[in-house]
Amino acid sequence: MLTLGPNDIVLGCQAADWEKALDLAAQTLHEAGLVDAEYRHGLYQREAQSSTYLGNAIAIPHGTPESRQYVRRTGVRVIQFPQGVTWHDGQRVYVLVAIAAQNDEHLDILRQLTHVLDQDGIAEQLANTQSTERMAQQLSKPVATPRLDINTLCLKFPARDIHELAVAAAARLRQAEHVDPTFINQIAAQSPIWLGQGFWLVSADQGVKQPALSIATPHTDTDKTFSHQGHPVHLVFCLAAQGQAHRPLLEQLHTLLTQANSEQLLNADAQRLLAQLAGEDEHTHTTRVRVLNPHGLHARPAKQLVQVARAQACAINIRLEEGSAQSVSAASLTKVIGLGARRGQWLVLSAEGEGAETALAAVSEAIQSGLGEKVSPWHERQDDHPQTLTPEHSLAAPAADQIHQAIAAAPGMAIAPLFVVRPLQFDYPHNASDPAQERQRLKQAIQQGATQLQTLIRDAQGDEVADILSMHEEMLDDPELRQAAEEAIQEGRSAEAAWWEAIDTAAHAQEMLADRLLAERAADLRDVGRRVLSVLCGIHPPTPPEHPYILVMEDIGPSDVARLDTARVQGILTARGGATAHSAILARALGIAAVVGAGETIMALTDGDMMILDGQRGQIIPNPDSARLETARQQLAQQEQRAAEAWDHRFEQGQTRDGHRIEVAANLGNTAHAADAVTRGAEGVGLLRTEFLFMAHASAPDRETQIQEYRQAIEALDGRPLVARTLDVGGDKPLPYWPVPQEDNPFLGLRGIRLALTQPEVLDTQLEALLIAAKDRPLRIMLPMVKDIAEFRRVRERFDQLLAALPETERATDVQLGVMIEVPSSALLAPTLAAEVDFFSIGTNDLTQYTLAIDRGHPELSAQADGLHPAVLRLIQMTVEAAHAQDKWVGVCGELASDSGAVPILVGLGVDELSVSARQIPLVKARLREFDLMTGQQLAQQALTQATSADVRDLLENV
Repeated sequence: MLTLGPNDIVLGCQAADWEKALDLAAQTLHEAGLVDAEYRHGLYQREAQSSTYLGNAIAIPHGTPESRQYVRRTGVRVIQFPQGVTWHDGQRVYVLVAIAAQNDEHLDILRQLTHVLDQDGIAEQLANTQSTERMAQQLSKPVATPRLDINTLCLKFPARDIHELAVAAAARLRQAEHVDPTFINQIAAQSPIWLGQGFWLVSADQGVKQPALSIATPHTDTDKTFSHQGHPVHLVFCLAAQGQAHRPLLEQLHTLLTQANSEQLLNADAQRLLAQLAGEDEHTHTTRVRVLNPHGLHARPAKQLVQVARAQACAINIRLEEGSAQSVSAASLTKVIGLGARRGQWLVLSAEGEGAETALAAVSEAIQSGLGEKVSPWHERQDDHPQTLTPEHSLAAPAADQIHQAIAAAPGMAIAPLFVVRPLQFDYPHNASDPAQERQRLKQAIQQGATQLQTLIRDAQGDEVADILSMHEEMLDDPELRQAAEEAIQEGRSAEAAWWEAIDTAAHAQEMLADRLLAERAADLRDVGRRVLSVLCGIHPPTPPEHPYILVMEDIGPSDVARLDTARVQGILTARGGATAHSAILARALGIAAVVGAGETIMALTDGDMMILDGQRGQIIPNPDSARLETARQQLAQQEQRAAEAWDHRFEQGQTRDGHRIEVAANLGNTAHAADAVTRGAEGVGLLRTEFLFMAHASAPDRETQIQEYRQAIEALDGRPLVARTLDVGGDKPLPYWPVPQEDNPFLGLRGIRLALTQPEVLDTQLEALLIAAKDRPLRIMLPMVKDIAEFRRVRERFDQLLAALPETERATDVQLGVMIEVPSSALLAPTLAAEVDFFSIGTNDLTQYTLAIDRGHPELSAQADGLHPAVLRLIQMTVEAAHAQDKWVGVCGELASDSGAVPILVGLGVDELSVSARQIPLVKARLREFDLMTGQQLAQQALTQATSADVRDLLENV
């Protein structure tokens, strides 16, 4: 058991803010040899998930499961701040209990802390103590917990008299190791005290290890009881007294004496008796719920439970069904933690009064769902590991020759028969008797999976494929996954069951994240998990047909995409998934048309069925009739011919048929892809997402690292302009080393420029690196998520200072500073912005979701988040008019810029630049050559008068 001693305590520390306090905690753990320096990022990441403030001036910072790899050995360090530190949730903290945990040993200390939190004046004592010994004593003083539980009950004992019954009760306490034989001798020597009705009491205080109360009832027929001194004997209470620690037991005993009838309890079972002792009567509503959290109700899930309980209309009490007959308030964090509830234990929730049943249901549901943690069922069930969907004959396939709308994931059209791949059936034993053999089997399977990935990486088509598969290889090497699986094997699981439980737990935790982009990465984890599980089970995926086909799957993993023969796979259709999943990114990179999120009914489609798949519109038409099929084939032939011609003319300037100039640039997420963009005809980079550089490092990259990265793109462009977006994190793109307080809606919280301004030194370093890297080359810098001129001015002031500090001979001189138009306020205020910025770039993805209040990643609503909605077009029009009035240029860098229907409208609205994915550049240039400026202007004016985006799409149908 982990203990706390004087050498674990540091007194008299100071910190200007909670970040500095957290840094000191990380440093102290590192200097103690408990963790590596990288553990600091885990501390910050945990605070970003939820505050670790425990109560009564104590915070308990600790790392995430992902940061356990940096823990050398389990331990704690207590750091005192006599002047206090304001934590990021507004609480005042005087003591940090910094935890380095390899497993759950640290929970013993946290449970000891709960008694401290209930003491009046303890915060002042902790802040002012000047003795490490005294601090250790205050924080870890052992607390005698009185016991009254199912193990102290001795019901229906075949005793012949009250003395035998009393000794049996004492013996039960001895069996539970609460007393020693001395206690039993004392009980045997005394005469029981009559308490009224059929209640009797014996007690002693010698030989007591832990205060406890045993209750004994005689085994008797309903019409036959025995008596003592003329009174019936129904229940004998045997009290192991210890100082004042047993007082809660006396209070419970008093409750039973005043509220219960001894004769009715004579034949009661343990659960009914414990309920009566807890004060639950016929007016009390109760419900049972099992704790499923891996480490029980420790601080974080307990805090979630308390928050849910406090939100209810009536008071909720909670107790351990097997552990204690004493209920505590579910609204008290210290009481809930003090229960010490472990995984698998049953809780009894109780409430009285109006709304009690509703309140109990809400709290019970929260506990069952894991209270913010990934939980797995207590009993093994078949659906705990991968298996097939409902058989196809029980699903109704999508109607034939009808258009079905889903989510567009990768542009292009495919016409081909279907190859339906249903989830593999993994059949394996859950338990195994030889842990050493199972660990060896798992080790070999992981090694074989890694070898498979290395082969795929070597043969990968494109950097994106190799990058994502390399990430899969790193997942296989994740020590936390292996440790979780090995611990389950040690508990008796088979290698297969242990591995999938570890994978499923980690994947489900990601799926529950508010960040949709990261949640969709759960598919990557499951993909890795299935690879190893296939090796363990000796299962191989079905062999695809030799002819061209459209692949249909429940969900497709990145390694599935990487294995595809692009000469045969014409399209991809999935039941689940989103447009931002790695599989969708890879499909776009490989030029395979893809539609995702079509629903489980597609799994009822039959191999060989013909389908038309439109990855541009996100539509499918299963089993089309001959006329529709012929029309689609003609369209596909025209598209293929058009694509070939576009490629041949990719280096021509972007311009309309009548010569109106429109610059066509590339959107990049990686500086290494700039050269490829140039070979595809890019006239520059219209959006360099610099956040991916920051995401690739465990800490913020320094100036020199950034200079080298940016210079790689700038040199590849060979004089073409680079538009770099400053760090855009927060919302759907968190950084592990830049924690952000948990937000109800992160898309409306700290993100983009408003987050960057909280650490302006990071922004300064990035601006300086861009200026130096672009020496003698054109550079355009744009700021994300600007809502008004005030934010721009704050950055402009810093930017001008950097320009003045850097000699012109060492930095870019052809440089502009602009803003992205992503929120409606910036479009509405475009005239004030245009007077001071150098350019605008419209991010239609975010502008659309904020204007229409539709999350662009929502599985059901994303199809309605159409950038051609008249409201979005009006905001674009306002932006362009304001910019041109000040002789400033406007670009569009969102998905709308590559939409063949939207291009004429955007040109007609006056946009000067279109920035698209590198693969789309030839096609966008070709689209520009198909119309003249006047046609675009007329279309734009007509589109602005429409009522819905569907009306705008209809308008474009024949253009």
